Amino acid sequence: MRNAAAMDGRIKLVELTEPVARRVMAGQQRASLAEALGDAPLRGTVVGPGDILDVAIWEAPPAALFGTSVIDTRLSSGLPAVAKSADIPQQMVDGEGRITVPFIGSISVTGRTPRDVAREIAARLSGKANDPQVIVRIAENQAAQVTVVGDVVNSRHVSLTTKGERLLDALASAGGVRQPVDKMTIQITRGGKVATQPLSAVIRDPLQNIRLGANDVVTALYQPYSFQALGAFGINAEVNFEATGLTLAQALGRIGGLQDNRADIKGVFIFRLEDPAVLDPELAASAPTTPDGKIPVIYRVDMANPATFFVAQGFPIQNRDVLYVSNAPLVDIQKFVNVVSSMAFSVVSVGNAVN
Repeated sequence: MRNAAAMDGRIKLVELTEPVARRVMAGQQRASLAEALGDAPLRGTVVGPGDILDVAIWEAPPAALFGTSVIDTRLSSGLPAVAKSADIPQQMVDGEGRITVPFIGSISVTGRTPRDVAREIAARLSGKANDPQVIVRIAENQAAQVTVVGDVVNSRHVSLTTKGERLLDALASAGGVRQPVDKMTIQITRGGKVATQPLSAVIRDPLQNIRLGANDVVTALYQPYSFQALGAFGINAEVNFEATGLTLAQALGRIGGLQDNRADIKGVFIFRLEDPAVLDPELAASAPTTPDGKIPVIYRVDMANPATFFVAQGFPIQNRDVLYVSNAPLVDIQKFVNVVSSMAFSVVSVGNAVN
């Protein structure tokens, strides 16, 4: 069988050697959540547009501005009674970052701490109210939220606090994921960056449980990966595998290995629509691509070579791969190509691929 770079067919046949496997593995490595995004800055308690503020104003007696005094049990101890203001309805910070306070009017609050806002309100009431005391708190945090969607129990917005909510905190607030953990992939969108990682990897590695930032979007994706096993294997079936990935060696184990009485150990093939970036540049330059930019490739695995077993332990199986083992590599492989080539090109166009 000729070298892939010298073949005239439209589907390239590539011998799975250690250099080839290293190139594929390197090209498929993705930055982890910690590497791609990292922890968002710890958010201080500041007011933002859309936040709901609760303002309470207390005035020492005699209450000159906010009404009658409240009877206080501390009178028996000689402490002065205190008058509380009439309830001020909670207010949403408007688009200009302002709220309205009785006897003061509009006040800018965006980007300020509740304590700072309270000090300004008390200062501006000085001379109008008798020794005013002001408490301002954020009743509902709308300005700093994370959106959690996907295959979770309840898609929702999660408000961020000074605690510094992390990825697993947000998922727990949404009720957790609906599917088994090892079938789930987590995608986080932050600004113009998108990073993904299997949920099980996040649970195993605390570094991947990153601190979330305002406007992050967390998407829980159910991805039941699978490959197809055809030919002289222990079983012929579609085999599911976890989002954490599967190596060629593990895949062969799951399908019962090769049938000793039928299989040609030099005729194990993997059909894949491959990313051009992981292929030899010369091969990629001469190969036609599918509409989504992938290159149809058949990797041939020579299981008669002991070194291949080490390669198989690291070579990753991808979703929708087709594994095939032939009875006679120069005859049966043509049947295999005729079956799977329809996924990319017409059968006629690949007739000369493996002559």
